[in-house]
Amino acid sequence: MSPQVPAFREPSPLERIFNKAFGILVGLGLAPRGYYLLRVRGRTTGRVHSTPVNVVELPGSRFLVAPRGRTQWVSNAEAAGEVTLRKGWTSRRFRIRPVPDREKPPMLRAYLDNFKMTVQRYFPVHAGSPPEAFAAIVERYPVFELLPFNEGEGAR
Repeated sequence: MSPQVPAFREPSPLERIFNKAFGILVGLGLAPRGYYLLRVRGRTTGRVHSTPVNVVELPGSRFLVAPRGRTQWVSNAEAAGEVTLRKGWTSRRFRIRPVPDREKPPMLRAYLDNFKMTVQRYFPVHAGSPPEAFAAIVERYPVFELLPFNEGEGAR
């Protein structure tokens, strides 16, 4: 059995500053492939919050993974049922589908393999590990499938 970890890993003050600065760069479109600025409406204030995220692509689907666990953006996205991803001047709205734990291992593996430089520290499993290695830790990491809105419904 894996050691118990908190449901949310709080960012350090330095990580907060980096995320803010990096979020500005992502929002301007100055980020590597797979990086976006996630925008989601707050569940209590209604205010729109932004944070940089990585999107992992698998054949036919795109996924958001929360490497820090049940963060505020995760709770807000669940309450809203949708998120907006922005990069530069392009912004696209998505419905989200929470991925059941039993389906998460291949997504977690692809996420860690693609973004290991920035997210390995959040995973007790090493990049390059087989999907089975993630089975014991899936409950720690919320994963959402990004689903397109029907024609006209996602335009803003």
